[in-house]
Amino acid sequence: MNFIDLFAGAGGLSEGFIRMGFNPIAHVEMDRAACNTLLTRTVYHHVKNTSDFEKYVSYIKGEGITRGELYELLPEEKRRSVINLAIGDDTNERIFRCIDELKRDKSIDLIIGGPPCQAYSLVGRARDKNRMKGDPRNYLFQQYAKYLEYYQPEYFVFENVIGLLSAKAGNGEFYLKMMIDLFRKVGYITEYKIQEAKSFGVLQNRKRIILIGKKGNEGGFYPEFEKWNPHVTVAEVLNDLQPLQAGEGTFFASKYRPYRGEYLFKSHIRNGLDFTIQHIARPHTEQDKQIYRIAVEKWEKRERLDYNELSEDLKTHKNTDSFVDRFKVVVADRPYSQTIVAHISKDGHYYIHPDIEQNRSLTPREAARLQSFPDDFYFEGDTIKPSRTAAFKQIGNAVPPLMAEKIAMSIRQILLNR
Repeated sequence: MNFIDLFAGAGGLSEGFIRMGFNPIAHVEMDRAACNTLLTRTVYHHVKNTSDFEKYVSYIKGEGITRGELYELLPEEKRRSVINLAIGDDTNERIFRCIDELKRDKSIDLIIGGPPCQAYSLVGRARDKNRMKGDPRNYLFQQYAKYLEYYQPEYFVFENVIGLLSAKAGNGEFYLKMMIDLFRKVGYITEYKIQEAKSFGVLQNRKRIILIGKKGNEGGFYPEFEKWNPHVTVAEVLNDLQPLQAGEGTFFASKYRPYRGEYLFKSHIRNGLDFTIQHIARPHTEQDKQIYRIAVEKWEKRERLDYNELSEDLKTHKNTDSFVDRFKVVVADRPYSQTIVAHISKDGHYYIHPDIEQNRSLTPREAARLQSFPDDFYFEGDTIKPSRTAAFKQIGNAVPPLMAEKIAMSIRQILLNR
């Protein structure tokens, strides 16, 4: 069962499909850092059951093996399977040629992926003075349709934010209707539902619209996904990690604290290694740490901090009418956190660690765990040097692998039944 991942990001959606036995022919992604992450994860899947796995382990520990040496473990075909190009009219023919060389005589059974969501996001529209009208990303679904038309997969899976339900073009037409009409024109019936990540065992309140398309004109095929309630709280993904102060930690190996639960293993977050990686906290100003302390103290009384309640010497923004919850504690004793989004790459104010003694925002590893990424999943930067900012951006933009796995399980069964 072969697939192509378009607008692949760091590969969260792909990770779930690979777990279910799907074979990635190609990942197409414009961001260099995300492509490096995809390649590093491709090495992981290629060597995980071989003697070369120790080299992967050494790499993510930062022990003497370079990224170039790591990628030499891959056959040339797999190195070329990550295509670092922006999808568009100027590049599609080149991308088609690359994928055609990779797939050879294989059929493409499935296309997955979703264009960048900023153009449809409610928050994106609120932040943009033009409410994202005229943004070229609004029409990237047209490029997606070209890949459907060219490769003719049996199915496709298209993920995006729920703001897509209300986003309109300049002429007042809903983008979602435009998508469905276009996909029908190229040969696909499309059905969709809103899915909640927390229904799949992800400890995060993340709602997304999942469109599934089927070749032909027969509807009524949208699958029922297997749900999982692990009956744990957010503390489960925080408590076995080393406590850190602001600015402390490492991009490489960090030992676990004692853990006696099951969730981290059942969710594939702890994957058999005796360490985690990229557990490194941002440095914070004394002003921010003072605000974080106030936010945690208020939450201990089950009160959220309103920005306007801060004393004038602690305020740094003139905007007191919107985003007044910009400082928010991640709740440890509830079954899910707030949504992890890409804005976490800019600051950590919306993701304050609940332990007042640590007095900081989340690390990339903590955010990745809330997204259900495995602890051995290494997020690369666009250069050789590790980048906390690049890691946060990729994590916030990703589809939770655990959610993707459950979607892939159902799609796999449909394809096998056919």
